[in-house]
Amino acid sequence: MAENHITIGILIFPEVEELDFVGPFEVFTQTARIIERGVIAGPIPRTRLIGRTLEPVTCAGGMRVLPDTSFADCPPLDIIVVPGGQGTRALAGDAETLAFIADKAKAARWVTSVCTGSALLGAAGLLEGRPATTHWAAMDFLARCAPTATIVRDRRVVEDGNLITSAGVSAGIDMALQLIGRIHSVKAARATQKAMEYYPEPPFADVVIG
Repeated sequence: MAENHITIGILIFPEVEELDFVGPFEVFTQTARIIERGVIAGPIPRTRLIGRTLEPVTCAGGMRVLPDTSFADCPPLDIIVVPGGQGTRALAGDAETLAFIADKAKAARWVTSVCTGSALLGAAGLLEGRPATTHWAAMDFLARCAPTATIVRDRRVVEDGNLITSAGVSAGIDMALQLIGRIHSVKAARATQKAMEYYPEPPFADVVIG
């Protein structure tokens, strides 16, 4: 980590789930703005989207995104974020992607995932004997990719040392806020949450169905 900034790399790939990476991206960029305004102090997050190449990536819902850097040109990362989506099924057997994740994770201060991104961490050998979670519908997929991991089925965010995995889609926001709390402070996490107006109140929560 440089003295005045933190380098964060978010992996993107074909059929990545949009909110899996956009949610954490929003958290990190909001924190950066808050620090730059002097509201809180600390190293400024600098977030890059990482693709295998610099070609546009088509996400699960059809959004097309341009990576900031390729595997070949990716700098050392303080934090690596591996999101999920249907594209992880193919990448769980992709040697180049798994080698890239494993290599960047070696020097990273924090290794994180959203949704089925944890399956890629498992396939890269990073979850051996460690607790981890994923989307509720992908627990079996995670177990296949990380047979020695302890699968946690009832928590949105699971932290173990420098490893943070999170459940599906929107849980990535929770993971990123927890990470900000760890690398900066609880005050920074709450200031970011306030800036995002992230106070989930799902509609129809009081409606009984059935």
